Amino acid sequence: MSGDEATTGAGRDLDLPLDALLHPRGYSADLPVTGAWQQDDPVGDRRFHSVGHGRPFALEGGGILPEITMAYETWGELSLAADNAILVCHALTGDSHAHGGVGEAHSTPGWWNGVIGPGCGLDTDRYFVVCVNVLGGCQGSTGPATLDPGSGRPYASAFPPVTVRDMVRCQASVADHLGIARWLTVVGGSMGGMQALEWAVMYPERVRSVAPIATALAASAWQIAWSAAGRTALAIDPRFRDGEYYDAAPGDGPHAGLAVARSIAQIHYRSDAVFGDRFGRELVDRRRVFGRWDRFQVESYLDYQGEKLVRRFDANSYLLLNRAMDLHDVARDRGSLSKALARLAQVPFLTLSITSDILYPEAQQVALRDAVRAAGGRCDHHVVQNPDGHDGFLLATDEVGQILGSFLEEIQSND
Repeated sequence: MSGDEATTGAGRDLDLPLDALLHPRGYSADLPVTGAWQQDDPVGDRRFHSVGHGRPFALEGGGILPEITMAYETWGELSLAADNAILVCHALTGDSHAHGGVGEAHSTPGWWNGVIGPGCGLDTDRYFVVCVNVLGGCQGSTGPATLDPGSGRPYASAFPPVTVRDMVRCQASVADHLGIARWLTVVGGSMGGMQALEWAVMYPERVRSVAPIATALAASAWQIAWSAAGRTALAIDPRFRDGEYYDAAPGDGPHAGLAVARSIAQIHYRSDAVFGDRFGRELVDRRRVFGRWDRFQVESYLDYQGEKLVRRFDANSYLLLNRAMDLHDVARDRGSLSKALARLAQVPFLTLSITSDILYPEAQQVALRDAVRAAGGRCDHHVVQNPDGHDGFLLATDEVGQILGSFLEEIQSND
């Protein structure tokens, strides 16, 4: 081989040992086929409610579920007048464990610790805070991993499409069960913000205020494109088996597809500045540089995040809920956006933007603010200076909590 050939990419690869040509990522052998909560698992802080008392539930898209169970958690005490209740709505891969610690039944700490808790913006010494695992989720609420009462097997690919509006109708049933006629506020970010918006439109008489943050009136083409790439990565994993993977042995589930989908999402959930500051161009092994699959630290981080999600989430739920986000459009089948928002004049809104959020940029929350005001309503808009991208609404807990706490103080003082 000539010196010139040795410096080409092809020549260099041929000179390397075989293991340098193979992708080094080997997922853990014990990864579950699903991270969904199962009936025999520890309950932890979950509580359960049967929607419609076991009667069939018709979905917006035309499907029917014979029965639905919703898992939820609560913190604080409901006042005698039931006027201090707050509904917290979770994002795509969240669940009902919005506050609390790690335990046998909860593999991760509460995803909004610091916003929810004693002395926090959503002060559990003052408010009764509720979080419901959404319909189609995988941590106790009815979803694809749930046993179909007709067959005794998981619904899997037979689980019908759901929308944000279906999620909200199930949450309304939980509110009835808890004796809550009207929420002090409904708050959530991202997909949780979509739920808060639908609460305001579907049940304006049942909300004293709403706080949809880091979200949009409708999913944009940019958001749908990112979601489509992630769903495709999951679906083409041979172990996905068109959604019929629940009988597979541990390690033989669609973990690679779900992990890659998570990696794709993790990139646009954060920001260039955060990745640069945390990882730069550091390599996993500084002695290995020129092999085709020698990895940078940021690649290792994405692999870690992917495997972490596999252990607590379900691939079918990911596809289902991700698609529900794409379908989100407040104006759909309501004539127009102005008609959809026409009933909101008496419902105060709060929306919030993260400066570094490229997935749900500030312009979308400004559009929300302007649409609510054009309908004759009130909408406060705050901007949080934070480098963490879309995940900033989860990570900037002090700033987000302070804004929410001040908003609630004003809502109560005006009553």
